[in-house]
Amino acid sequence: MDWKRERDALIAQTYAFVQSVAGKREEASRETFREAARLEPRLPAVTPLQPPSEVRTVQVQVQVQAEPEPVETVEQPPPAPLPRPIVHSEVQDEIRARIASFRVHQERFNRERAEYFSATLARLRAALDEVPPGRRANPPRADPPGANPPDTWRT
Repeated sequence: MDWKRERDALIAQTYAFVQSVAGKREEASRETFREAARLEPRLPAVTPLQPPSEVRTVQVQVQVQAEPEPVETVEQPPPAPLPRPIVHSEVQDEIRARIASFRVHQERFNRERAEYFSATLARLRAALDEVPPGRRANPPRADPPGANPPDTWRT
């Protein structure tokens, strides 16, 4: 509980300091100071700072030159040439060329895919033609197509 006493003493001293800074030291009750001293005698008393009694003046001497020193002028390099403006017809032509190239590329993919499909289907048909006729038929199913599965959950 020692921290509570220290806190109360600090609050009392802070209140006294605020009153003295605000010019209301006379109005501040003496009990506040006594309370702070009673709660925490180890803390020093707060005294306001006094403004300095004398003001010092400082003289500064400035030397001004009559003529400014000549400044060397440096030639600036010529500005960089501006890039050629983009003509809309050139941009449109480039877009059209890219689209045409893309279409040719896609057509080539479609043609190669169709050729691969045809070759794979021809190999499958050739493999089926080599199988003996008795083995080509699918074995009969246990359930005819469309039949309901047996009711095994109702017993």
